[in-house]
Amino acid sequence: MKAKYFVLLSEQTIRYMNSSLSIFRKVAVAEGISYLLLLFVAMPLKYFANLPLYVKYTGWAHGLLFVLYAATLVLAWQEQKWKFGKTVLIFVASLLPFAPFIVDRKLKDERPENANRML
Repeated sequence: MKAKYFVLLSEQTIRYMNSSLSIFRKVAVAEGISYLLLLFVAMPLKYFANLPLYVKYTGWAHGLLFVLYAATLVLAWQEQKWKFGKTVLIFVASLLPFAPFIVDRKLKDERPENANRML
């Protein structure tokens, strides 16, 4: 017989999981991964293996994720009441390889204290 386990999440944890900050962090990681794929996989394939199609599709996905990054950044800025300078710095981080991962790590500390228990 299978044992069933139920994870009880606090109301604060559920609120965090649905917050714009949580959504922004997920989009930031996805955008960072797409940027690295574009720079270090698709671009070399285009110029060294004459396969420009990879840049087309990876670039399209990265462009969509970049727009989502900017949109969710604005939502998180409004919800978290960040200073304008911090928001600009986070936006500039999206232009640098590996920087979205640093942003994600820094923003992880801004979660509510009781939000540590996740699925």
